Amino acid sequence: MRALPRLLLALAALLLAAGSVRAQSAASDADEEDEAPPPPAANRPAEKLPELDLNASLLYQLLLAEIAAQRGNTGLAAQTYVDLAKRTRDPRIARRALEMANAAQLPSLALEAARAWVDADPNSAPALQYLTALLISARRVAEAEPYLAKLLASDGAAAPNGFMQLGRLLAANPDKAANLALVQRLAERYPDLPQARFAVAQAALAADDEALALQEIRRAAELRPDWELAALLEAQVLQRRSPAAAAQRLADYLARFPDSRDVRLNYARVLVADRRLAEARAEFEKLLAANPGNADVIYAVGVLAAQLKDYPTAEANLKRLLEMGYRDANGVRLALGQIAEEQKDWARAIEWYQQVTGEQRFVATLRAAGAMAKQGRLEDALARVRGAEPADPQQKVQQVIFEAQLLRDSSRNRDALDLLSRALEAQPEQPELLYDHALTAEKLERFDVLEANLRKLIQMQPEHAHAYNALGYSLADRNQRLPEARKLIERALELAPEDLFIVDSMGWVLYRQGDLRGAAEQLRRAWTGRPDGEIGAHLGEVLWVMGDRAEAQRVWREALQNSPENETLQKTIKRFTQ
Repeated sequence: MRALPRLLLALAALLLAAGSVRAQSAASDADEEDEAPPPPAANRPAEKLPELDLNASLLYQLLLAEIAAQRGNTGLAAQTYVDLAKRTRDPRIARRALEMANAAQLPSLALEAARAWVDADPNSAPALQYLTALLISARRVAEAEPYLAKLLASDGAAAPNGFMQLGRLLAANPDKAANLALVQRLAERYPDLPQARFAVAQAALAADDEALALQEIRRAAELRPDWELAALLEAQVLQRRSPAAAAQRLADYLARFPDSRDVRLNYARVLVADRRLAEARAEFEKLLAANPGNADVIYAVGVLAAQLKDYPTAEANLKRLLEMGYRDANGVRLALGQIAEEQKDWARAIEWYQQVTGEQRFVATLRAAGAMAKQGRLEDALARVRGAEPADPQQKVQQVIFEAQLLRDSSRNRDALDLLSRALEAQPEQPELLYDHALTAEKLERFDVLEANLRKLIQMQPEHAHAYNALGYSLADRNQRLPEARKLIERALELAPEDLFIVDSMGWVLYRQGDLRGAAEQLRRAWTGRPDGEIGAHLGEVLWVMGDRAEAQRVWREALQNSPENETLQKTIKRFTQ
């Protein structure tokens, strides 16, 4: 117990930090008159503090809690402090209870502590913030509403700032409809506050109510016409339906406020998405002319140019960043390596990856191995992967998965399956290993293994969209249990509605079920958003069967330009044209 004096000092500090404590003993009573109370902490609003008696019982429980914490039993410390906080109604003890409950990772106890803190000091902004966050994390949004309302009304700046933070706060609750209803009720009291309208628009967009999102964000823009964030969010909503409409909204804003860098950057991105490449390049030039030394602009232009496959422009800007001493030089080198890969310049890609150091070294090592494999140096590539130095268990999993991918790409599917099987023996419930093992088993027509793995993964992670999609697509591709396949893919789409590979799967199962029109609609949507080789193969096949052979061949030609080595695409074209 040599640490006891230090512990007593810590406890005294806890109870003396924001007010006075009356110790109940004759000796301390005699000394009290000679001692002035300590000053309050600087810049801290005064707390409503009870007058506590530091008697033997209270001191014992405080000591018990702190000794338990020192010995690693944070659960006992948290429970003791929560009980004390409820009994004493002292906000300092409640705050300490919350710290302990969080350290012990006991959310229900943390919620009790936060409630005790608010009960002890109802006007404490930190207490209210903690309590609302914990209630939302516990999916008890309705209970959080009065505390949120109190926070928003606390002072003049609270509502504008608070509404702008609501989206991030409510992201912890998966019930998007409940989140939207809550934000609407809170915003009713602030009909002319742009930030309130913005918060409703954000919540509506998260709940897939695009009409309400547009209505609210346009109202925010009316209230504050120069607000960049309103223009950007409206464009984000519009882009779901039409990149052209999103581009027009940003163009209209730039006509009035041409110096907005962020809007112009996003305008260029939307133009790229809408494949208006010449216009996108013009925006790049304007950005660079207006911000000649701005590293963030140069980086964005380099990345966007790479997306346009304008590799000389991309490389020139990224290399310029290295000359400027850009803060994320390793990220730039990774990007330059990827640009070299896009051009199939494997040797140059490896050179760039070998220059990467620090935290990104592991990723660069794997990418360099991938480039070696493309050179036909599979054994060198495998040795490079095995020699990588993972920093944590997750990177170790990525190392195994990448090695398996190299083996699959070289048609060594059996070796890949064996590698993944050994890894699964050590970690039988590792989600990424289960998923990759399932996809590898499919290549060997081990459909029993594929289904067992994916069903286990769905049971472990019911929100795993790609597990539903992989199982549904496998059934559809084999033309088996099509109603079940469709239900699985529909569930995947509910979880990830913007994932175009899942949209492709929906098109494929509709095709298998004989709904050619519905299949073509889904596959066109997937192809427009992501001209991938396999999606092109599927769309071309449906068009061919529908009798539009010229359009099918056009899609296949474009797909071949983007993915010349795609096996599904090659087999599909051969099956229908030879």
